[in-house]
Amino acid sequence: MKTIARVALTLLIVAAGCVGGYELWDYYMLSPWTRDARVQADVVSIAPDVSGFVDELRVKDNQFVHKGDILLIIDRARYTRALATAEANVAARKADMENAAQQAARRVRLTTLSISDEARQSAVLTANSAAAAHQQAVADRSTAQLNLDRTVVRAPVNGFVTNLTLDVGQYASVGTKVMALIDSDSYRVTGYFEETKIPAVPPGKLVEIYLMSGGPPLRGHVESISRGITDRDNPAGPELLANANPTFEWVRLAQRIPVRIHIDDVPAGVLISSGMTCTVVVQVPPRRWATLAALRGLEARAQ
Repeated sequence: MKTIARVALTLLIVAAGCVGGYELWDYYMLSPWTRDARVQADVVSIAPDVSGFVDELRVKDNQFVHKGDILLIIDRARYTRALATAEANVAARKADMENAAQQAARRVRLTTLSISDEARQSAVLTANSAAAAHQQAVADRSTAQLNLDRTVVRAPVNGFVTNLTLDVGQYASVGTKVMALIDSDSYRVTGYFEETKIPAVPPGKLVEIYLMSGGPPLRGHVESISRGITDRDNPAGPELLANANPTFEWVRLAQRIPVRIHIDDVPAGVLISSGMTCTVVVQVPPRRWATLAALRGLEARAQ
């Protein structure tokens, strides 16, 4: 009797182990979740449109700024003088234009006994040339005003100033990056799901995001799925032809497909930073992934 009980207990333990092993394999291999996920955000590089010494620095490192806030001011003295010169040039060109227009008007009224046709046409053309010179002076003044306005560098988006190394008195050149601004409205999560789990990760599905730093989970939803990744087994050859890898192993690792996840809600007190590692769990009814896997297997056999 004891022998039968021992055999039954052993069989029960083996059966429980097999069932538990299958469930663990089913969960880890087929359930739609991944630990390979990153918090990402758009980074806006701030570069001045005019050159000059930094006269004022209105922000600090890691400070939050709103769109339109002043970040820095470049020395305005040179651009103020350039605008004054442009305004004086506009006044001079306007006087020349009015003088040439009056002279052309007088000559047009004269008869051919007092002035030749050539002189009359020349006066009209001179007036037109003076008017064009005035328009160019106005455009130059507009450019000078724009350069003066661009000495004040403002935040193009809401976000956080990051890795600020700029100091007052430093010379800033046109197009040279002086600081980085992380767009706070662009935070998202990119989860790299195995291709075998993609059928259970359709766009619109709700997800929970667990940061490695701990704290309550973030809520989000699947926004889109990437439609292409690099094929490392098919690089281009020297003649730009496909250089296909002739080897094929029996065990093939599932490729990871990037999935873009929109963050819907961040609990109070939870800090998110671009580059953080997190775990993404798609909210799917129990055993739904196993059903999808079975359907894929039937489809593969049918083909």
